Amino acid sequence: MDNLLPYSKTFWVSLVAGFTTGMGNGSVFGAAMMCALGRGRFDDWGGWGIQAYDPTTFMGFMQWCMLVFGAAFMAIMMVAAKRHGALEAQSRAAT
Repeated sequence: MDNLLPYSKTFWVSLVAGFTTGMGNGSVFGAAMMCALGRGRFDDWGGWGIQAYDPTTFMGFMQWCMLVFGAAFMAIMMVAAKRHGALEAQSRAAT
């Protein structure tokens, strides 16, 4: 029984689908946090240049939330695709 969807076949699809979905959810998380807390303890907005990726600024924190959510959703997508391939191979072997 050979897995029909190994990681090598699903990497790019998982990358695009996972990061698109995850970063969208991360931006919603950041927007909800902004609505609930305002800038809170962030002294600087950090919206220009490299400051947009500095996690000590508000915009940088939101960017890192989006990247972390994207990586997490990519991992979930890869695991789901691999398990789907295993189930499909198992059902083909049973018939």
